[in-house]
Amino acid sequence: MDVFSAIVLGIVQGVTEFLPVSSTGHLILARSVLGVETSHALAFDAVLHLATAAAVIVYFWDELWLLLQTLLRKLGRLPVNERDFTLLIALMVGTIPAVVLGLSLESLMETVFRSPLVVAVLLVVGSLFFMYAEYVYQHRHHERPMSVGLGFKIGLFQCLALIPGFSRSGSTIAGGMLLGLTRGEAARFGFLLAVPVILGAGVKKCIELLSSDVVVAWVPVGIGAVVSFVVGMLAIHFMLSFVRRHTLWLFIWYRIVLAGFVVFVYTFG
Repeated sequence: MDVFSAIVLGIVQGVTEFLPVSSTGHLILARSVLGVETSHALAFDAVLHLATAAAVIVYFWDELWLLLQTLLRKLGRLPVNERDFTLLIALMVGTIPAVVLGLSLESLMETVFRSPLVVAVLLVVGSLFFMYAEYVYQHRHHERPMSVGLGFKIGLFQCLALIPGFSRSGSTIAGGMLLGLTRGEAARFGFLLAVPVILGAGVKKCIELLSSDVVVAWVPVGIGAVVSFVVGMLAIHFMLSFVRRHTLWLFIWYRIVLAGFVVFVYTFG
């Protein structure tokens, strides 16, 4: 992998991990265009997952530190803010579905759903899901506070991100909107919920990498990771600001147009 390809893929991962457009789907399409070898994909995926997880941790450091303190105080039988404790448990419970299904379906998702044309179809399917979430959101009359049960249900929606083309942030934001959260609350919870999943995926891929015979070009991989971290921080900030004032329709139309472009290229190109 050359430095240019690493920078491009780092930008793609950093942007699309946190926007509702599917990072996995975009990486599949970008690798296909750049001609990046599969042998390099394992190393790059591992490092990029760690870089984007680091971006979330750094961006939400104050909140994550507060949640850690809440956990330690609860274990020490000290008084805690019940709202913070509810959020902590909701995040823990919400992580379970993605971990269980991710480990169970990983091989299937990395083989059957890796075709660009399949990604294009799922980009459209995801857009239809976002449209439905926006419809329900516009016609509801009340909001719900965060609860453990709500966290688990959003965790189930997060599992849709296992399918390339769906989007982790899109699934959790739309799912949260359907369940009664505001767009901003759903986005914030979705980003926090992504930390253990992205971090775990990165560590798992790193272990697979260290146990393989793949020769890694660490310089471009490292450059791509730095780019992904910086761009990821900017993307998180942008998305949190965007959803406070705007709907998901910009991303819905983008996904549909991209899907049409992919189908056209792979059918007539």
